[in-house]
Amino acid sequence: MTQPRNDWTREEISALFSLPFTELLFQAATVHRAHHAADQVQLCTLLSIKTGGCPEDCGYCSQSVKADSGVEATKLMDVRAVLQSAAQAKDRGSQRFCMGAAWRNPKDRDMPAIVEIVKGVSAMGMETCMTLGMLSPKQADMLAEAGLDYYNHNIDSSPEYYEKAISTRKMQDRLDTLGEVRRAGINVCSGGIIGMGETREDRVGFIHTLATLPQHPESVPVNALVPVKGTVLGDMLADTPMAKIDDIEFVRVVAVARITMPMSMVRLSAGRESMSEATQALCFMAGANSIFTGDKLLTAPNAGDDSDAALMAKLGLSAMSAEEPLRACKALEAAE
Repeated sequence: MTQPRNDWTREEISALFSLPFTELLFQAATVHRAHHAADQVQLCTLLSIKTGGCPEDCGYCSQSVKADSGVEATKLMDVRAVLQSAAQAKDRGSQRFCMGAAWRNPKDRDMPAIVEIVKGVSAMGMETCMTLGMLSPKQADMLAEAGLDYYNHNIDSSPEYYEKAISTRKMQDRLDTLGEVRRAGINVCSGGIIGMGETREDRVGFIHTLATLPQHPESVPVNALVPVKGTVLGDMLADTPMAKIDDIEFVRVVAVARITMPMSMVRLSAGRESMSEATQALCFMAGANSIFTGDKLLTAPNAGDDSDAALMAKLGLSAMSAEEPLRACKALEAAE
C-alpha cells in the first residue's frame, strides 16, 4: 500500500471512501508515516499578484468577470512589492511562496516581470510556486529556465462534474497544461475543490484523475469551497445544507488522497478558516502535511498566523524544513 501506483481504478478508490472512518484514518496514517515526518507541516504563503478580471466563468471564483462579487480587477503587482511580501513570508517561517494571477493565460508581455519575480524569490532561498492559467510551451520553458519550482493548475473536480462548474475551458485543457509543466521539468501542484455540490462519485473521479497521471503531482491542494456571494456556486448553495461540506467527508478526501498518492504533499487550502481545530487535527492525522498561512488566500479569508501557531503548538506539530519526498527522490535520481 505504501508504494506509489498509477494504476488505481475507480472501484478501488470508491472502496477506500467506503471504509469505516477509523480504519481509513489508520491506513492513511500508516502510509503517511512511511514517507513523511508525521509531526511536521510545511508552511506556505499565497499572494495574489494580479487580482480579478479573469475571463473564465468558473462558478466558484470571485475573480471571474462573470461574478458579481465586488472584487476589483488590478494590474500585475510591481516586482519589488512581490519580493517584499515574499521576504515577510520567509520571516514568518514559510518554506514556499505561492503566487497567483487571475488570467486565462499569461500574455507574453507579462513574462519578463514574472521571470524576474521567480528569480528574486528563489534568491531568498524559498520554494517558488505560480498559478497563471494555461501555459504555452514557450512560457513553460521560460518559467523552468527562471528556476520555478512548482506550477499550480488545479483540475478542480471529476471530469464529469467539471463541465457543470466551468464552460470556458475543458478538463483536457487543464491536463494539457499539466503536461507542458511536467515536460518543462517543473514540479506539478494540482488539486481541487470539495463541496461544490458534487457527489461522492465525483470525489472518487477527482482523486482517480490525479492518482492515475503518469507521475503523481508533487503537491495536492485540497480546498473546501468558500461560497462567495455573487458567484454562481455561492448563490446557488447559499442557505442550503450543501453550503458546507461535511467535515468527516472532507477528511475522507484527504485520507484517500494520501493513500493513493503516498509521497505527494497534501495541502489543506481554502476553507480552513471555517474548520474547527478538531477537523484540522483529523486532516493532519489523515496525512495532510502542508497549509497556507496568513490572513488571506487570494481573495478568501484564511486562519491567520497566530491561530495556526497556536494550533500547531497544541497538536505538537512543527514547521517542515526538509525537502519534500518526491523532489528529494528526483534529485537523487538525477545525481545517479
